[in-house]
Amino acid sequence: MENSFSRQVFFEKVSIDYCRQHGICLSTDESGVERFAVRSDTKPFVVDVLRRFIGIPLACRTTEPTELELLINQQYESFQVIANESERLNEAQGSNSKLETATLAAIDDENDLLHNQSAAPVIELVNRILFDAVQQQASDIHFQPLEQWMVVRMRLDGVLFDTREIPKELQEEVLTRIKVAGRMDIAEKRLPQDGRATVRVGKRVIDLRIASMPSSHGERIVIRLLDKSARLYSLPELGMDELTLQRFRNAISVEHGLILVTGPTGSGKSTTLYAALKELDTRERNAVTLEDPIEYQLDGISQTQINLKKGMTFASGLRSVLRQDPDIIMVGEIRDSETAIMAVQAALTGHLVFSTLHTNDAASAVTRMMDLGIEPYLLASSLVSVLAQRLVRCLCQNCRKPLGAVDTQEYIAPGCNACRNTGYRGRLGICELLIVDESMRGLITRRSHSTEIRDNAVSKGMRLLKDAGDLKIIEGLTSREEVERVTMRASM
Repeated sequence: MENSFSRQVFFEKVSIDYCRQHGICLSTDESGVERFAVRSDTKPFVVDVLRRFIGIPLACRTTEPTELELLINQQYESFQVIANESERLNEAQGSNSKLETATLAAIDDENDLLHNQSAAPVIELVNRILFDAVQQQASDIHFQPLEQWMVVRMRLDGVLFDTREIPKELQEEVLTRIKVAGRMDIAEKRLPQDGRATVRVGKRVIDLRIASMPSSHGERIVIRLLDKSARLYSLPELGMDELTLQRFRNAISVEHGLILVTGPTGSGKSTTLYAALKELDTRERNAVTLEDPIEYQLDGISQTQINLKKGMTFASGLRSVLRQDPDIIMVGEIRDSETAIMAVQAALTGHLVFSTLHTNDAASAVTRMMDLGIEPYLLASSLVSVLAQRLVRCLCQNCRKPLGAVDTQEYIAPGCNACRNTGYRGRLGICELLIVDESMRGLITRRSHSTEIRDNAVSKGMRLLKDAGDLKIIEGLTSREEVERVTMRASM
């Protein structure tokens, strides 16, 4: 009971900055005994002060500086304590005065969400929402004003969930806090705005892309979270079956040509491109990327951020990249005719070009490129492969069980605390890979319909998205409902 109390007091009252500065933190050893973890240079008086403060004479163990820094971050992330939120909010409402803009503006370039002491109530509330989103690995946070309150929703594993309701009286303060953090105009409420901010959770750096839009009940704000500390996936980890993986590896090993990855927003296209670049040898080849936004930092690769406000588009950026003597070029997205034409020309002139498109399936990417103004004979000569993909939610392994008889080879997950009672936890990819061979080039040159192109690819071994999903069902990794949800449009 004393130990439990000491932990609460410690992490509520001792700031993370104090621990970092003086090299000390409360920890638990393998046998469950609480001790102070200290650096070799930690002053004895610091230990004595904290012992008297907690009221328990805890022993110390000397820890390497890097290990202690990691421990401090982990402990404050796990035991972050914010005073009762309702009391704080009631206190804020009872004051009958809005927080001063100057107070909201007093923020650093990188705010550590683990450091919340003495923060204003609304600032604490916004930090708590961000912290929860990071902890649950949400990709987006929606602040959606309604008539009587504002609802906060998070996109978890590709699906939106309501997470909390904020009183209408606090709506403007919360939205203002977010806009100030994103360096947006807090007085402009009639026009959409974009902003950016950076926060930290210990060593993890999270980029926030903020977008506001006026609605009938106040401004609506959506925050996209990009975890700069997230690890890069390798191709075998993306969920491809062995045959598709081998064929895709063969496709990206060519010296020049165009490789497209297609799918809707949030289907993992950028992750696949990063994995492909990671697979290639960039020590002997010059690799350059054009991205919006730069989601991960790649070692040995020059990455450029698109900036539409300053005239840096994919098309203009690609034109400049071609003067940088590149061997490999990644264009974040082909959005218009100019970018499509330049990507094809780059592929034809000896460069390996990776890019993405928004189409329902692999075959539709071929016709989409021609719709963007690419001549069929040029596309047939430059296109190497098209990978269409989706992300399906994985069945929770904690509550998964067979559906009916064992020989059905299907599973269901009724839900548990580990998966927030959804039955799903995490996601994996399903894909179809179209390889451009001689017969496919003939179909492209003749402007064949996407159905004919798809049938030809299937006859050459392409597994459709639905079929790839069926394999994941048989393996017990996902459900039939989930596969049908993400492949419905692709099969129409």
